[in-house]
Amino acid sequence: MENPLRWFEIHVADMHRAKIFYERTFGFHFSKMNTRSWDVEMWSISTSVEGKSYGSLVWRRGLTPSGVNSVVYFGSEDCAREERIAAEVGGKIHTSKFAIGQYGFMSLIQDTEGNLIGIHSRK
Repeated sequence: MENPLRWFEIHVADMHRAKIFYERTFGFHFSKMNTRSWDVEMWSISTSVEGKSYGSLVWRRGLTPSGVNSVVYFGSEDCAREERIAAEVGGKIHTSKFAIGQYGFMSLIQDTEGNLIGIHSRK
C-alpha cells in the first residue's frame, strides 16, 4: 500500500518566523504556492526525498494556530538533535526524547507558532 499521508498543513501566525524555524530545525526548503487569494499564503515544504512535498506552512486569515490540533511527526536520525535545534530557534520542548518500544523514539515540541509537532527516530 502506498503512503496514506497525502497532504498536511501547519498553520502559522508569522510565516517568516515559521519558515526560519522549520528550515533550521529540519533543513526543509520552501516554495511559494500560487494560491491566488488574499486570504491565504502557502509555502510547500520540500524535503530531500526526491524533492517531494507532502505539506505546507499556511497563513490563513482568521485562523490561529494552536497546540490542540492533529500532530504531524517528522522523521530524523536521532530526534534529540532536532529537539535541541528546535529549542535554539525559538521552539519549546513539550516532551523530551523518550522510547516507544520496538518503534524507536520520539520527541514532542511546540513550534514558534504554538503548534505541537512530533519527531520520530529509530535511535
